[in-house]
Amino acid sequence: MVLSGVVTLFITSCSAPKNITYFRDVPDTIKQHEIQQATYSTPLIQADDILQITIQTLDPTATAMLNQSGAAVPVSGNTAAAPAAAAVSGYLVDKDGYVVLPLIGKIMVQGKTTDSVREEIKTKAATYYKDPVVNVRFANFKITVLGEVNKPSTYVMPNEKVTLLDALGAAGDLTIYGKRENVLLIRDNNGKKEFVRLNLNQSNIFSSPYFYLHQGDVVYVEPNKSKVSSTDFAQVKRISILASVLSLLIVAVSRINF
Repeated sequence: MVLSGVVTLFITSCSAPKNITYFRDVPDTIKQHEIQQATYSTPLIQADDILQITIQTLDPTATAMLNQSGAAVPVSGNTAAAPAAAAVSGYLVDKDGYVVLPLIGKIMVQGKTTDSVREEIKTKAATYYKDPVVNVRFANFKITVLGEVNKPSTYVMPNEKVTLLDALGAAGDLTIYGKRENVLLIRDNNGKKEFVRLNLNQSNIFSSPYFYLHQGDVVYVEPNKSKVSSTDFAQVKRISILASVLSLLIVAVSRINF
């Protein structure tokens, strides 16, 4: 037992995580540290996106039907506050890039930003309503966070301006075993998978062009050496126990035979 404890202590001490602090290059004695943040680019609408579209006027009853006509589309994953396995209300962008609104009709939205679609809908809605106020936002902006985080899952974010830190925060932050210096970002880019490594130990993460996430991004946090070593040791321990039990059984059987 003593030898086992010594071996455990040796393994964990040799593989103890060192890079567990975010932004380690910012001195703890400095009062102010500034860094240029990455430029945010508004995401473009794609087929199969779900848009939440509302039109408001001085008479709410005039647009009530339009604002309640969004289809209920199932979306898996979690929101920041509660599970989102239930359907999300909104207008599904069809495979050709269109949404269909009551009264207003068919509108091409693929490849456009929510701002430009809002202005287009506002112009068309002005034909039927006086001084309409239009809002357009993503209802299914999904980010998947996997690996050494406290709550790995697919998350439906409440807005489209999502940072890497927002996604990790929604997933309950990294565990003590997460590799902060080598976080992997996987992104769909024109039919190809793009793989990017990001270092949370460095403050220049804020200026990375990948600091702001895109719809459908996957963030994977690898386990550090401490987690791998502890897993290997647990496996060796189980094998040792099994070998000891088998040895006892062999001795017992041999004695019975004699």
